[in-house]
Amino acid sequence: MQIDTEHLHYWMQAIRNSKDPMRTMDAFWSGQLKSKEWLIDSLDFVVHPIVNPKPNYITIHGGWVGVLASMLFQSNIPVEKIVSVDVDPECEPIATMMNKLEGMQERFTAVTSDMCYTPAEGDIVINTSCEHITQEQYDIWLKNQIVKDDALIVLQSNNYPIEEHVRQAENLQHFKEQCHLGNVLYAGEMKLHLYTRFMVIGKKYV
Repeated sequence: MQIDTEHLHYWMQAIRNSKDPMRTMDAFWSGQLKSKEWLIDSLDFVVHPIVNPKPNYITIHGGWVGVLASMLFQSNIPVEKIVSVDVDPECEPIATMMNKLEGMQERFTAVTSDMCYTPAEGDIVINTSCEHITQEQYDIWLKNQIVKDDALIVLQSNNYPIEEHVRQAENLQHFKEQCHLGNVLYAGEMKLHLYTRFMVIGKKYV
């Protein structure tokens, strides 16, 4: 995929205007960008075969500073709207600037909220922060009508052993078991320098 210069301008503005630019730049590590590009390519592979696909309403839980949202808007996946939810209040203004072009068109909204108690209205729901929540929190997120029964669900986790990763996956099979999806449409892994990223795309039920 390609990133256009106008979007890149707002990425730089978001970094420059953030309270902690170095922390914001953590979202641009090679592994972070490769993982997001892999997600978009895999999601496009799953969505593309649908005949006459309508533009998608996407909810991103654990949306961080909005880089994934911006990359999705610049991808081949038809997007109607993206809502990016993160519990950290410092993420909201950064993500809003990162996606300023789409925000001005009312196609992007950043929300400060706990994903476990924030209904995901999108027909595609993305959670790339599975390692940051406990299994109990994840099950609340998945099962208590936070995610719609018919939504396409995209999940990522990893095996990187740091303190804030409270629910690491040992391998891809372990992550699939953690996900509790009834219908898995895609499962894969990407080996990066310090860790392996795992991804599962599917639905709640068969």
